[in-house]
Amino acid sequence: MSDKNLAPAAVPPEENNIMGIAPIPKLLAKFAIPSVISMLVNSIYNLVDQIFIGQGVGYLGNAATNVVFPFVTIAMAISLMISVGTAANVGLNLGGKDQDCANLTLGNGFTLALSSGIILCVIGEIFMVPLLRLFGATDTVLPYAIDYGRIYLLGTMFTSVGIMINDEIRADGNPGYSMRSMLIGAVLNCVLDPLFIFVFHWGVKGAAFATIIGQFGTLVFSLLYLKKFRTLTMKKENMRLRLSIVKSILVLGLSSFLTQCAALVMQIIMNQQTIKYGALSQYGADIPLTVFGIVNKVNGLMMSLIMGISVGSQPLFSYNYGAKLFTRVKKLAQTCLIVCVTIGFLGMLCLQIFPQQIISIFGQENDLYNEFAVMCLKNMTIFIFVMGVQMVASVYFQAVGKAMGATVLSLSRQVLFMIPCMLILPYFFGIIGLMWSFPVSDVFSVAMAAIMLSMEMRKLNRLIRVPAAQAQAE
Repeated sequence: MSDKNLAPAAVPPEENNIMGIAPIPKLLAKFAIPSVISMLVNSIYNLVDQIFIGQGVGYLGNAATNVVFPFVTIAMAISLMISVGTAANVGLNLGGKDQDCANLTLGNGFTLALSSGIILCVIGEIFMVPLLRLFGATDTVLPYAIDYGRIYLLGTMFTSVGIMINDEIRADGNPGYSMRSMLIGAVLNCVLDPLFIFVFHWGVKGAAFATIIGQFGTLVFSLLYLKKFRTLTMKKENMRLRLSIVKSILVLGLSSFLTQCAALVMQIIMNQQTIKYGALSQYGADIPLTVFGIVNKVNGLMMSLIMGISVGSQPLFSYNYGAKLFTRVKKLAQTCLIVCVTIGFLGMLCLQIFPQQIISIFGQENDLYNEFAVMCLKNMTIFIFVMGVQMVASVYFQAVGKAMGATVLSLSRQVLFMIPCMLILPYFFGIIGLMWSFPVSDVFSVAMAAIMLSMEMRKLNRLIRVPAAQAQAE
């Protein structure tokens, strides 16, 4: 991780860093609660747009946001690769007492995030229409998708930098500030959405403007923290890219990038299969296209609770593993699993008991629409409670610098299971088979994650026993 040309600088002694000494449950709550709120805010951005567009424009407007969503996924893929890779390296360097390399990683991560956001915005604007066609836009949906997508892309540079800084704020031991920066953006979005859609009558354009203004608000508040870092220092000279640092960031962030890329391919295949098999069903193409988008975002909202706990634990895993506190690492993994599975089970119960009430939030449509929407919501989210195992395992491998394991886990659900299911099941069961692709892939991916994490816990046990045996010998 470290640049060999840099000598480790003095850092505060370990006893002054709460990540190495505080009780695990208390520490996880301190880091996870703000992270959960931040993740919820991220999901709310898209859900709020869906709700107000559904009420003010109709289901074609919601179908447009579903078609544009692959743009969101691309932006998140690049942003998360940089932000997660930077945060993991920072945590490992701080745990290993390499202050200079931690600071250098922060500066390089900032430059990568800013440049990637600008490049993505330019490319997206140039190839907007052919990409929307690829993403599944029908003739009726395309005009709405163009209006929403062109404006949304302008905010990608805000998003990429804002995500990166917020991850480093958590790595700096201040998840509360990161949470507040995300909340500022969410509040702006929630206030401006109804104003732009219902008062100014800007339709989907208004929803897009509200979103990017909210993202800009998050970015500004995050930038104010640059001079407040406690364990890190932001310096202009550290923003000049160094190949060794860039490589370390991209390697540890690769699994997040590949996860999002796999999700992108999955979204494209899902939209194309939806149009194909939806047109052959009684529901037509536009109803399933809209419903799958809504259900995925509702599912994303529930999953953000679990993901928030996992992401909140990332700097704790990195620091304690870097400091060779393996007993704490094991206890943290066990605690995360218990909390994530419990929350996932409660979320699944809510979705199963109140499907119609949840669907109606996104607009009142005809009986055929409601029938399909309720059926999809109940069946596509039935195994959401076990997904915490897969998320904790993926974050763990990433946080401790085991990029290969993290990459395999990140790709397992979409590439190994989801995409094959989407291609095979509809051939036999039509649009219903596409719906069942989600729970089937959930079961297989969680089983794989459980096996890999169990093997890793056994390795941790061996690492724990070695120092204990050495101490007895002395």
